[in-house]
Parts: sequence; structure tokens; C-alpha cells
Amino acid sequence: MGVETLTFSNGPLRFSAQAMGQGPAVLCLHGFPDNASSFRHQLPALAEAGYRAIALTLRGYEPSSIPEDGDYSMGALAADVVAVIDQLEESEVHLVGHDWGAAIAYGIGANYPDRLRSVTTMAVPHAGRFSRQGMRYLKQLRLSWYMGFFQLKGFSDYWVRRDTFAFIRRLWRDWSPGWTPEEGVLESVIESLSVPGVLPAALGYYRAGLTMSALTQPVEEAFFKVLVPTLALSGERDGCIDSTIFEGLMRDEDFPEGLRFQRIADAGHFPHQEQPGVINGLIIEWIRQNSV
Repeated sequence: MGVETLTFSNGPLRFSAQAMGQGPAVLCLHGFPDNASSFRHQLPALAEAGYRAIALTLRGYEPSSIPEDGDYSMGALAADVVAVIDQLEESEVHLVGHDWGAAIAYGIGANYPDRLRSVTTMAVPHAGRFSRQGMRYLKQLRLSWYMGFFQLKGFSDYWVRRDTFAFIRRLWRDWSPGWTPEEGVLESVIESLSVPGVLPAALGYYRAGLTMSALTQPVEEAFFKVLVPTLALSGERDGCIDSTIFEGLMRDEDFPEGLRFQRIADAGHFPHQEQPGVINGLIIEWIRQNSV
């Protein structure tokens, strides 16, 4: 069973995707610093289980999807995904998101619940809760230092690139301690970020997410309800978002259609890559449970 390359659009923007299998659609959204190959272990497992598995390259991660207006707001990112769902000609899909992909998934689950059958998120808790309450924890404030650093436009771009993206290699080591990716995986990510325009786009997510309007939105907007059954997965060794803090930010009242949280042993920030067998089983179980 081979991997197909697909192309989607939203206005002038063009998005590539990797796909495998046939059946109900499972759309996978990667995070930072990463690319669509993040789901290389999930696509064949989902295809074998009877699904059409699609790993999308997010806005800005390739030249064809870099917007002229530099809009990396959550609304724009969600609109891209909804446009992809429309082009799949599926009334509903299962959504799987890691890191920024998880944040986007929560937003779609809140604003476009009729387009989703289920949500699975990894490595990032409820995005609104995290932005308003996550930094109240001193430990998380220390772990999230890079978010503030990325606001230093120009300087942080230079620092991330220097010494052949040593900064990115450090993040992967710190975020998933004790794990060594397969050969070529991190190199693929660095190759993606090396394409002209992609690194500023990727950092643009953080710059859009930390604007004054984003940080001071009313509580009722920040604590939005995700109106789709949600499975949330956190690696017990995650050095980016502490797993205990993650669990504390997942509130049943924010997930009226159901929430399941699970901590993944022997995994850090990239659990789907570190423990693919465990993660694949959990995702497929959740999808099947919410396919009726």
C-alpha cells in the first residue's frame, strides 16, 4: 500500500498532503517543529484498519501555503482545515492533531463540530485554558521560555537557523528526553524549515498566538467548549508541556460530548513517534468508538 500525494486549496493557498488507504477520513495535523511525515507510523496503521488517513502540511510550511498577509491566527488555520474537509467531500472526519495541530483541532471542535466525528489531541491541552492558566505554573513558565523568545522577530529567526538549526535539535532533545528519532526524521524537519519563508511562517504561529488580543480575550471565549468527543494524550516525560499540568487543564466541563485523558508511559512530546504501537491502538479504538 503506497503513499499518495494530494493537493488541497484555500483561496490562493495550496497545501500538500500524504495519504493512504480507503474508508472514512482521518485527517492528521502536525505541529512545530515538525512536518506531515510526523504521522508516518499512523498512516499505514489507519489504512490497515479501514480508514482514509491523510497527513496535511499546515499553512506556511511550504512556499505554496505562505499567505501574503502573514495571517497565522487560529481562525485562519482552522479555515484551512475546514476547506480541506470540504474538498474531501466528507460531511464529517476524524481529526488527529499534535502540538499546534492539537490546538487547531480544539478550535475546530468548538467552532465546526458538525464537521467532525471525533478529535484526538497529543502534547497540547485545551488551547484556551493553556493560554490563560498554563503560565500560572512556575514549572510551565520555565518550560515555555521559547514562546517569549520567538517574539524577538529577526533575532530569534537568526538564532534558530544558526549552526545548521542546532536550536531545533536541542528542542527535540529537551522535549523528548532519552529518545532518538529514526535516521533522517529530524533532518527532514530541518529541511522543511530551511525552505525560504517557512521558518518565519512557523514562528508566526507563536507571534499570532501571543498578541495582546489573544492573551486578553474574555474568559468565556478562552474557556470554549469542544463539542466533539475528545481523546487527549500526553507523554509522561514531555519536556515542553508538563503532563501533570496538561491533565489539570483538561476540564470535563469544556468537553460536554466526552473527554478521555491518557498519559503515555516512556514518551515525551512526540508520543506518536516514540510509542507508535500504543498511540495507534488508542487512536483506532477512539475512532471506532465514535464512528456510529
